[in-house]
Amino acid sequence: MELPFAEPYKIKVVEPLRPSTPQERIQWIQDARYNLFKLRSEQVFIDLLTDSGTGAMSHHQWSEMMLGDESYAGSASYFKLKGVIEDLLDIPYFVPTHQGRAAENLLFSATTGQGDLIPGNAHFDTTKGHIEFRRATPVDCTIDEASDTTLYHPFKGNIDLNKLEEVFKSNPAEKIPLCMITITCNTSGGQPVSMQNIREVSALCKKYTIPVFFDAARFAENAYFIKTREKEYAGHSIREIVLEMFSYVDGATMSGKKDAIVNMGGFLACRDKELFDKISMFCILYEGYLTYGGLAGRDLAAVAQGLLEGCEFNYLESRIGQVAYLGHLLKDYGIPCQLPFGGHAVFVDAKKMLPHIPKEEYQAQTLAIELYLEGGVRGVEIGTLLADRDPKTRKNRYPSLELLRLAIPRRVYTSNHMDYVAACLGNIYERRNKITKGFRIIKEAPIMRHFTLELERVL
Repeated sequence: MELPFAEPYKIKVVEPLRPSTPQERIQWIQDARYNLFKLRSEQVFIDLLTDSGTGAMSHHQWSEMMLGDESYAGSASYFKLKGVIEDLLDIPYFVPTHQGRAAENLLFSATTGQGDLIPGNAHFDTTKGHIEFRRATPVDCTIDEASDTTLYHPFKGNIDLNKLEEVFKSNPAEKIPLCMITITCNTSGGQPVSMQNIREVSALCKKYTIPVFFDAARFAENAYFIKTREKEYAGHSIREIVLEMFSYVDGATMSGKKDAIVNMGGFLACRDKELFDKISMFCILYEGYLTYGGLAGRDLAAVAQGLLEGCEFNYLESRIGQVAYLGHLLKDYGIPCQLPFGGHAVFVDAKKMLPHIPKEEYQAQTLAIELYLEGGVRGVEIGTLLADRDPKTRKNRYPSLELLRLAIPRRVYTSNHMDYVAACLGNIYERRNKITKGFRIIKEAPIMRHFTLELERVL
């Protein structure tokens, strides 16, 4: 008999969870103005809002925390992280940051101005926010297959080379400071980018003298998909694949809160010394001195250890396998999801789940609220609210995908938790036709509104 899969770790510390009643959840979500970000953590039973900073660190990482050097300048923990980045990514220059969006702030502060264009594959919310805050424009060049949730394509995060070259041909190179490849591509459903596509995008960018950067928050998960879906890489180790991936780019922003499995931390790495010097000025201005960059020494040490653990195949197989486990459960219930299942989350197709709810009433947010009311499970909308308003017309942007993201924290929940989440969505699916009204916005910020907006039910 073939042995079943078992997680390559055991649980040392547990955190109690408190189930709530339907009546409590109704009151709590009303008090939060139907914004799931505004719920208190103790009001949530299973929290799939994000996989960012919510993972469980290993005993090796906690040991590194105790070894952290808290020197303001020249910390030994900094040099430990520097060594890991050089060894793992072969990129010579880097500055630590407190998280990924801080790295984006430094990169775009140093490179991007009004009227610039940043092409890439479905920029995520903070990336798009930083670009548009500078009155520049993100240009989505993702392949069309990514918009069809029923279609199986092994690398839906890929950039369409024809779309990208059209951007290059139609605009002067000086107005395109860089191209951004997000690995894996969160907005399209946690979908990976193939090594072939990375290589071809890099070659095209070199042809037009455009630097190319990774949003590398989930680089190890992307490497896992390359190993398991690109035949020529089946015999390569994750670290070998990672090294080749990064050989094609000029730099990367990194949220360590994802694939480095820490609660806080990140970095910005690049190959160009002149760019590094510009970044360094902004780092000191916004984050802190170059050898701590807004982090405690203990956090630097935990990131260094987490980067290595995040590249272990057994860990990745378990982590991505749990995502797929939830995806298959939902599929068995008949629930429409983005296929194939992503690396860090399962994305439910709210357009197909609630087609009778008008897009103006925010289908994915409506589904997210129903999931919370059903069982205290918190997911997040990846749809119209996140897409925000057009900076010029101030009208809603309606993306091709309207998704409910169920982001699974690393090494945190068990299969029983996934069974519970799937059953909650199964119950909603059975009563989906009774959900007849969505929501309207009553208060929103001018940019990145989804974090703080307030809603009310449409009557």
